[in-house]
Amino acid sequence: MENVYLGRQPIVDSNSAICAYEILYRDKNKQSNIDGDRHASASVINSVLNVFGTKSLLGDHKAFIKIDEKFLMHDIIFTVPKEFFIFSLLSKEDMSERVVERIRQLHAKGYQLCINNASLLEMDRYAVIFKELTHMEIDFERGMPSNVKDIIKKLKSYNITVIATKIETTKDYILAKELGCEWFEGYFFAEPKIIENERYEPSQSHILKLYNLLLEDVSIDEITKEFEANHEITVKLLQFINSGVFHFRQRISSIHHILVLVGRIPLAQWLMLMIYSKSVSKDNMKSPLMLMVKSRTELMENILKAVDKNAGSNMMGEAYFVGVLSLVDTIFSVKLETVLEDMHVSDEVKYAILYDEGILGDIFSLVRDIEAFDTYAISEFEKRHRLQDNVIKNIVLQSIKEVNSFENPGLSS
Repeated sequence: MENVYLGRQPIVDSNSAICAYEILYRDKNKQSNIDGDRHASASVINSVLNVFGTKSLLGDHKAFIKIDEKFLMHDIIFTVPKEFFIFSLLSKEDMSERVVERIRQLHAKGYQLCINNASLLEMDRYAVIFKELTHMEIDFERGMPSNVKDIIKKLKSYNITVIATKIETTKDYILAKELGCEWFEGYFFAEPKIIENERYEPSQSHILKLYNLLLEDVSIDEITKEFEANHEITVKLLQFINSGVFHFRQRISSIHHILVLVGRIPLAQWLMLMIYSKSVSKDNMKSPLMLMVKSRTELMENILKAVDKNAGSNMMGEAYFVGVLSLVDTIFSVKLETVLEDMHVSDEVKYAILYDEGILGDIFSLVRDIEAFDTYAISEFEKRHRLQDNVIKNIVLQSIKEVNSFENPGLSS
């Protein structure tokens, strides 16, 4: 049976809050989106509704689903629940009379509609449906006219939310904001400064729980487990270790290792400082970066379990550590090599992150391939490690569910 993979890419506002997701389709024979195939759209919608469950995959957000003219014109489109999806029509489709009429029918029934990755140079061709559109994805790579601000202002006058896509650098992000775009999509984490003022603050209840565990007669393993279940606190711990307060002779290999080296009392004092700090967040909003940390740690641990069923707690701890540390350059705004050296991490963890060495490096490389929706690389990994069909696919599905549960506590599938 052919594997089908889903990619979930966040769309965020200017405050880095997630507004929606774009759900992408891949199969083992395709390395790019299947733009012209209505069956791809149907497969994505079916997977969201019947495999993941909307709450498990989307939480309170909607999903942008790419559709072509064939899917648009098929009557099955009216069976798709409008409360969960935004139809994103491929920009290559002609605005023929039948297409315009169908868009107006969908609009009248309350569906939200978008043009996918449209060119600013071709905005006039969509003018006939401006009243029916709710969103417009703008692809700046396809050219930018001199009156770009006027075009975006006109779109917004129709209550169209303007989304800048393929945002990969600070320059792209700043430009899109200056031009009036409201939502943004792209590889934010490839350029740390794009979200440069993020604050990853744990809730007071989790801090207090950890504080009590540190002072009680609780095993270090149980404390480690609690740290690894709270990613915001883990990131804060890494910042604390990186501050220069501690200088370890041994190389750090896991959260468990940090807890042993630092000791209970210093950590309890550090947590109490956080409790009294004004920086502790009182809301539950998770940043896209923190969700990515959660995703990477989930994937690292679960893929390691699949590859090596005998992996012990130390190895699992190192896998988790690779997932957390892989994004510290974004948090500290310095080169990853510098942070890893300053934190004195073990060679196994450092070389896995920097050079994809060892089994952890092989898995970390796969995690990045999963994030890039490279299904060829996923297939090759499965063959190389002699994994059964659907193992990685099921791990990815479970990871998305876990990340969404982390973002929206209490939601069930």
